[in-house]
Amino acid sequence: MNEKTAAVGAWEALFRAQVTIMRELTACFPTGVISFNEYDVLFNLSNQPEKRARIKELTQHLLLTQPSISRLVDRLASKGIVEKLSDPGDGRGIVVALTDLGVDVFRTTAVRHAEAISARVGGTLDADELLQLTKLCTKLRLGTPIAEAEPDDRLCGGIDDEADADEARSEPAVAEASA
Repeated sequence: MNEKTAAVGAWEALFRAQVTIMRELTACFPTGVISFNEYDVLFNLSNQPEKRARIKELTQHLLLTQPSISRLVDRLASKGIVEKLSDPGDGRGIVVALTDLGVDVFRTTAVRHAEAISARVGGTLDADELLQLTKLCTKLRLGTPIAEAEPDDRLCGGIDDEADADEARSEPAVAEASA
């Protein structure tokens, strides 16, 4: 197996594992008070200084568009879980802050959600495998982004010729067949 096929196979395995586990965790999400995506907003706010952040900063941590995040924040604000404040440094910006109720909702949900994660992920992998997975995922996250590669090595511009197009179409099937 060549390096490119191995990389595509590893990506397919990582992506499929993430999708499967996310579906399971979403299906057994432990609260009727907030949704899984709303929890993600609270999780990110809880990790910020003073448990507050600009909506623009939240978009860097969430896999949602800014309009979607704004709608989530509006729903959370209507429940009293967050409050929207004017950004003192930029009158056009909005700061989102956890309320006391929001901190309580987050903590309660986080404990039960962590139990589900522990059962699913920890119930499948042993301590050494969990440590190895953490190291590998961190290494992938911190690796050189494609956009920062040398101009001749950049891949974001599309497929250059028919041979590359044929190879790109066949590789996922090869990677899947070898899994």
